[in-house]
Amino acid sequence: MTTYLINHLRIPADMPNAAGLDYLEQVEATVESYGGKWLAQGPGDVIEGAWPGSVVHMEFPDRAAATAWYDSAAYRAIRPLRTRNAISDIILIDHLPDGFTIKAFAASIRDAIGKG
Repeated sequence: MTTYLINHLRIPADMPNAAGLDYLEQVEATVESYGGKWLAQGPGDVIEGAWPGSVVHMEFPDRAAATAWYDSAAYRAIRPLRTRNAISDIILIDHLPDGFTIKAFAASIRDAIGKG
């Protein structure tokens, strides 16, 4: 099942420094062998609440590939270039199964509450 990586990224002064640019120049090579690709990147238009910074949205073939990339020696070697120069909140979330509806999800919650 496809897994998505979402990074809420904040860079001081909204401009990468030299180390941040080094990270950007090297990170793509660490992702390729895990089937990862960028789907969206950059600042968004905030329509509700607050979202300082940017978003990075990536796709991996599955959770195992995403985790293997994040834990890989190649990525661990460059990860400090990001973590020392930006603030990130990173999550992995799986693609919804075919046929998923939010209405059915709500019904399953109601059923679970009713049985509790």
